Amino acid sequence: MPRLLLLRHAKSSWGDPGLADIDRPLSPRGRRNAATMARAIDAQDLVPDRILCSPSRRTRETLAALLPYLGGEGRVAIDPRLYESGPSDYLAAIARSGNDASALMVIGHNPAIQATARQLAGTGEDRLIEEVAAKYPTGALAVIDFSGGSWARLEPGSGFLAAFIRPRDLDPNDADDDSED
Repeated sequence: MPRLLLLRHAKSSWGDPGLADIDRPLSPRGRRNAATMARAIDAQDLVPDRILCSPSRRTRETLAALLPYLGGEGRVAIDPRLYESGPSDYLAAIARSGNDASALMVIGHNPAIQATARQLAGTGEDRLIEEVAAKYPTGALAVIDFSGGSWARLEPGSGFLAAFIRPRDLDPNDADDDSED
């Protein structure tokens, strides 16, 4: 059963207004949340066997928190088409690069990551579907399972939303102010 993991990058820093958007790093809170999410992904046996990652600094720094749990970077691809793109670009990247992965992770940005999750997750616990639709905060992870087929043939609504994990679910002291990407 193919499993898609859609991870929004952790909280980024707006501390240097002179930086280009693609060059914004994670904030201190983002670095903590990325490490927390990486540990949770490992503990819940959600470690992917292939990762597609946007080239932005904040997504690559989010990826860096996961690398100790992956056992190597050989299954990681930085895909420029995941930056400043929409859900159709994400679906195309999944179809093009999912290959033989049984668990594929995409590390990207809103609004595309949320729209992709909403488009693919046709079933699941109502509460989880509502949470994904309402807000997809930085550092959040949607886990969508598919009954079969190939990554190239994903259909809207064909996935089962198995989990939606947010940093605040793992650390109740975490603020949830994600008004900006």
